[in-house]
Amino acid sequence: MLKGFKNFLMRGDVIVIAVGLVIALAFSTLIKAFTDYVVNPIVARFQGGDSAGLGWQLGEEGNAATYLDIGEFISALIYFLIFVAVVYFLIVVPYKHYQARRGITAFGEPGPVKTCPACLAEDIPEAATKCRYCTSEQPPAGAPA
Repeated sequence: MLKGFKNFLMRGDVIVIAVGLVIALAFSTLIKAFTDYVVNPIVARFQGGDSAGLGWQLGEEGNAATYLDIGEFISALIYFLIFVAVVYFLIVVPYKHYQARRGITAFGEPGPVKTCPACLAEDIPEAATKCRYCTSEQPPAGAPA
């Protein structure tokens, strides 16, 4: 039972999706800070509102709703960078090392690609015999297009 659970957790797709989700959550914090502390004050400038910090007062002095708070945005940006670095060094690097010991390449560089002469898609694997988009026959690998 535990072996099956371990095999499920160590599948590449599960880890890739988990890392993507964690980075998306961190990115959402960055976006929320941008909207809360940069976009909202610009919009609120046309209404009226009190605050201080690193930034500019766009309207009435002491009005927090019209304060362009760059300090909070920089803080969220730093948080995002630190969070992504922690995820990379504590999850991705050990996982890549573990998978390498098992003989599996995780988070590796994509293989060589070619361009489809019919639809001009540029991400067709080099060994493909048909285009995944237009299904046209592809020249053999190594042959001029």
